[in-house]
Amino acid sequence: MTDTAPFKALNIAVLTVSDSRTEADDKSGNLLKSALLEAGHLCIDKAIVKDDIYQIRAQLSQWIADPVVDVVLSTGGTGVTGRDGTPEAVSPLLDKEIEGFGEMFRVLSYNDIKTSTLQSRALAGVANATYIFVMPGSPGACKTAWNSLISEQLDNRTRPCNLVMLMPRLKET
Repeated sequence: MTDTAPFKALNIAVLTVSDSRTEADDKSGNLLKSALLEAGHLCIDKAIVKDDIYQIRAQLSQWIADPVVDVVLSTGGTGVTGRDGTPEAVSPLLDKEIEGFGEMFRVLSYNDIKTSTLQSRALAGVANATYIFVMPGSPGACKTAWNSLISEQLDNRTRPCNLVMLMPRLKET
């Protein structure tokens, strides 16, 4: 359900974690950028970093420290292989985890990939009043996460509640 309030555009950065992707073949990162722009948000930055916890943390820390960045959408590095380290990189940076994101993502993914969804370590949280969503690297996973979860929660008109309406209170102590 949505209300008739005017849409509030958010400043969103997109991070692709990959040892092999370039801007030319970054399907998932480009999908997320297109989706957020189509929704009316602003893509204020986009980066590709190697699947290295320190490179991931360095880029995320820069955006988390920037008061202009409202949201970071991250894709890649959520599997269980030796190089997949995005959850380990992100978790220590979070002030609060939004457990429901990963839980709901895996439920929704089950419809498409069945039990393979248990390999996903998708997560979300808040760091310095910046929402961070960590998704698998496949375009299908990013599409599921955006269309079924993230887009409505980043729309201030979604009722009964959304993450945007909480933004003014994220810095309360």
